Amino acid sequence: MKIENTSKIAIQDNRSTCPVSTALEIVGDQWSLILIRDLFLQRTTFSDFRNSPENISTNILSDRIHKLSHYNLIAHRVHPKNRKIKQYYLTEAGMKLYSMIYELSMWSKEYLDMEFHPLSNEWYQNTDGVKREKVIEETIKEYKKFKEKLLMAS
Repeated sequence: MKIENTSKIAIQDNRSTCPVSTALEIVGDQWSLILIRDLFLQRTTFSDFRNSPENISTNILSDRIHKLSHYNLIAHRVHPKNRKIKQYYLTEAGMKLYSMIYELSMWSKEYLDMEFHPLSNEWYQNTDGVKREKVIEETIKEYKKFKEKLLMAS
């Protein structure tokens, strides 16, 4: 099992000393939080990410995987049965971004007039009336169980 680096992310040559601006430089593009969301949905491979409904192009997907890995938000292991496949997973820092996904989802439900994906509708039903902190805590807890199984599988 790979030991994760839990130290702070080294930032060099950032254009701003504002923490929001710097965080957005890392995860504020159109695709990074979608990849983090997909990892929480237990999608782990390049193909899994490509098959998401958003249809991210392969070159952008490769770039975002590299960027998120560089900032230690995701890591990977080689699939035990097929060495050509990398299985990606969230680091501790990556898991902490779930609260952002939660808030964006709740904002969308409240302010966007549109049809949501069936998985989103199911999530809204399952979390209706549940406190924010509990949803976030339980989601991260479930992901950690999944990750542990993933990393132990051989």
